[in-house]
Amino acid sequence: MQPRTPLLLCVLLSQVLLLTSAEDLDCTPGFQQKVFHINQPAQFIEDQAILNLTFRDCEGNSKVHYEVSSPYFKMNHDGSLVALKNVTAVGKTLFVHARSPHAEDMAELVIVGGKDIQGSLQDIFKFARTSPVPRQKRSIVVSPILIPENQRQPFPRDVGKVVDSDRPEGSRFRLTGKGVDQEPKGIFRINENTGSVSVTRTLDREAIATYQLFVETTDVNGKTLEGPVPLEVIVIDQNDNRPIFREGPYVGHVMEGSPTGTTVMRMTAFDADDPATDNALLRYNIRQQTPDKPSPNMFYIDPEKGDIVTVVSPALLDRETLENPKYELIIEAQDMAGLDVGLTGTATATIMIDDKNDHSPKFTKKEFQATVEEGAVGVIVNLTVEDKDDPATGAWRAAYTIINGNPGQSFEIHTNPQTNEGMLSVVKPLDYEISAFHTLLIKVENEDPLVPDVSYGPSSTATVHITVLDVNEGPVFYPDPMTVTRQENISVGSVLLTVNATDPDSLQHQTIRYSIYKDPAGWLNINPINGTVDTTAVLDRESPFVHNSVYTALFLAVDSGNPPATGTGTLLITLEDVNDNAPVIYPTVAEVCDDARNLSVVILGASDKDLHPNTDPFKFEIHKQAVPDKVWKISKINNTHALVSLLQNLNKANYHLPIVVTDSGKPPMTNITDLRVQVCSCKNSKVDCNAAGALHFSTTSVLLVSLFSLACL
Repeated sequence: MQPRTPLLLCVLLSQVLLLTSAEDLDCTPGFQQKVFHINQPAQFIEDQAILNLTFRDCEGNSKVHYEVSSPYFKMNHDGSLVALKNVTAVGKTLFVHARSPHAEDMAELVIVGGKDIQGSLQDIFKFARTSPVPRQKRSIVVSPILIPENQRQPFPRDVGKVVDSDRPEGSRFRLTGKGVDQEPKGIFRINENTGSVSVTRTLDREAIATYQLFVETTDVNGKTLEGPVPLEVIVIDQNDNRPIFREGPYVGHVMEGSPTGTTVMRMTAFDADDPATDNALLRYNIRQQTPDKPSPNMFYIDPEKGDIVTVVSPALLDRETLENPKYELIIEAQDMAGLDVGLTGTATATIMIDDKNDHSPKFTKKEFQATVEEGAVGVIVNLTVEDKDDPATGAWRAAYTIINGNPGQSFEIHTNPQTNEGMLSVVKPLDYEISAFHTLLIKVENEDPLVPDVSYGPSSTATVHITVLDVNEGPVFYPDPMTVTRQENISVGSVLLTVNATDPDSLQHQTIRYSIYKDPAGWLNINPINGTVDTTAVLDRESPFVHNSVYTALFLAVDSGNPPATGTGTLLITLEDVNDNAPVIYPTVAEVCDDARNLSVVILGASDKDLHPNTDPFKFEIHKQAVPDKVWKISKINNTHALVSLLQNLNKANYHLPIVVTDSGKPPMTNITDLRVQVCSCKNSKVDCNAAGALHFSTTSVLLVSLFSLACL
């Protein structure tokens, strides 16, 4: 493999040299494009790139120096032209001069729409000639070719000619660039012998405005002899595009009563033709106005800017008197500065006359009537108003206020959003016996404020007369709820209280009868005439029907009306605790190993259904008459728990240990509960609590053994 390395390097070097030589042969010193066209902007912005120019000296572009004909611009090393500050007028043409030790050239920037400034190229450029710069001598003479767009047949047709004064005999012209051998291909071609340039088809300036082509001479083998030299083809604009309104729909708004000359909106059209010609110079006018009342000329459009303004007096812009508050204008844009030969385009402008609050709402009548049953709530009457303003605005929407006759806040009024009516409601039940009639004073306003020259008048207030109808109301218990406190376990037949219900219908003379509605435990009885409540069973505070020491019962009071009315009352009986429940222990089963080193058996807890002080502290004991003294021990842990332990290990068996627990009540309550203790065999991590064949101590057997021992003494 060693001998092949030098050969491979030689091949690579030769390819590099060939590529370099090919690039040198194809390189044309100077600017690659000589002429540029840019539109005059409103302002050249500081440090913002305007365009990029490509300059080559075919020797690596080292030490290239640029100069610009205007002091307001500079060229960056990357070929971008930028403004040194914000500037507007810079003339119609800028020139960029580039030079290096190997080449020198100049490019022209045509500013379309720019204005002339004084100065010559010789004044503009102060070239330093400290060292000679080789220049390319060219014999090919080309001039820009101007071709109108939209030409008709026949094609091809000659449009220009290239001249070469020193052209060698047998050489040929060759044309390249976009439009020849680059897309779009085949538009232009050149007679290789005469240099005549022809176009093969119709051109469209709006598609491509200029073509940058290149001309060169070649020998019979196709090798370049001179060039390429830039050849610019400029397409001359024809007025072949109508103005187009591209930003629709166009909708404007103007407030009614606006002063004459108020600007409503702006409409501008676009013309694809050359903006530097009259082909794209537009003028605007109004072709039609619908409707044409009260004046056929309600609006005017600025012919140059496209601003639509009002031209009628404010009195004619009264939305409430117009047949229709919407106007449609047919706007026409015409190019060629509005001359008859210009092309036109139209669009519709919709103008809405917006409402302002220049009409106050008015009630349709001064007085309204309403009736309502006592005790009822809800809407009792709808108040109607009229307002000439736009229903879709706050200038029409009504806001109602009760300004008199509502001291108890029994009434409220709200606006119906669909009808704009005022919905008057009763929110607190009325009492016929207190007041059978009510009179309210109500005002109406708009959500939006009125315009300064309009105010609310007498028609913006109304009176509402309300009649309350009497109904048979149910009796009312007082107080409700009723409360009483008694000890539990009081004797049956004890009187708890006498309930009291009154009839709100004070103008009617009616009797009241009482009955039980709900008595969950069945403990109570009520006298239907006088309402005396007594007990029919023992009251138990620990009953599941009692919650938080309170028992709840409901009673009915029924009057003698036609039909009768009923009232409901609640009785809350607070039951005081007595010590009527003995404590109980838990758990009642325990296990212990027969060879356990820790002789603790179980921790016992006690609970009591009663309340403190009839509960803990509890006293725990072992029934001494039932078991031997030197086997079991019970020790107090706290007020509610105790520890049961062995004084010695026992054989495997089941043992029943009577536990005595006593509460702290006065008098105390005591309970004796058997604790079953299983002594199990615990070997090799296995627990065997099978008591078959083991010694079994029960309370009875222990008592018999004790009696036998006493007899022997």
